[in-house]
Amino acid sequence: MSEVLEQLVELSRYLGAPSRGYAILGEGNTSARLDNDTFFIKASGTTLATIDHTGFVAVRISVVLELLDAPDAGDEDVTRVLREALVDSQEKRRPSVETMLHAILLRVPEYRFVGHTHPVYTNALLCSKVAEEAVSGRIFPDHIVSMGHKSVYVPYVDPGLPLAREVKRRFEHFVEEEGVLPKAILMQSHGLITMGELPKAVTSCTDMAEKVSQILVGTYALGGPRFLDAKDVQRIFTRPDEHYRLKSIAG
Repeated sequence: MSEVLEQLVELSRYLGAPSRGYAILGEGNTSARLDNDTFFIKASGTTLATIDHTGFVAVRISVVLELLDAPDAGDEDVTRVLREALVDSQEKRRPSVETMLHAILLRVPEYRFVGHTHPVYTNALLCSKVAEEAVSGRIFPDHIVSMGHKSVYVPYVDPGLPLAREVKRRFEHFVEEEGVLPKAILMQSHGLITMGELPKAVTSCTDMAEKVSQILVGTYALGGPRFLDAKDVQRIFTRPDEHYRLKSIAG
C-alpha cells in the first residue's frame, strides 16, 4: 500500500469514527491526490469508519472536470464519465457521487487531501434558518487560526454535477475576492468540506468546525452569537505567531 493511500485510510477512519459524529453508514467521502492528474476517492457505498485500502478507486482529474464544461450533461453523462475516469478500466466499483467536488479541489496544488463529512452540530446550523448568518463570522481566535478568516458558503444545490458547478463558482469567487485559499466549504442542508496539504489539516479544520458549531448552537439559545469585529479577525489572521502555531495544529 502506498504512503498516500495509507494516510488516506487513516484520515477516513478518523473522520468516520462513530464517537465523533462526523459521518455514519455510507455518509461522507475522502480523497487524496497522487499526481497532477490522478487521485484516490472513496468508492460509493463504503463506510469511512471501517474502510481500508480496498475501499478507494483511482480516477483522473482531467476526465472528471470535463463534465463541468458540458452544459447539457445529465445523470447518464455523470455515470458514463465517472466510469471513463477510472484509471483501472477493469474496476467494477463506482466512485463517490461527489467525485467532481474532490476533483475541483485536488487540481489546486496546495490541496492534497480532502474530507467531506456531515458533522451533527455543523449540520444543525447548516440545516437551520440561520445557516448563512451562522457561518458568516468568527467567534474566537482559534476559530480563525484553524479555519481562516472566512469560509466558502454554498446555498443548497442538488448533489452531484449541479453542486460541483456551484462549489467551483463560489470557490473561485472566494479566491478572487479574498486573495487566499479557503480551508473549509460549508454547504447548506448538506455538510462540510475541509482540505489541505496534509491529513492533519483536514482533521483539525473539521474538529474546529464542529466545536465552533456546537458553541454557536449554544449562543443562539442565549440570544445569538457575538461575532468578532473584522479588524480583530484580520489581526489574528495575519499575526506571525498565529501562523507559527497553525503549522503545529495543521501540520
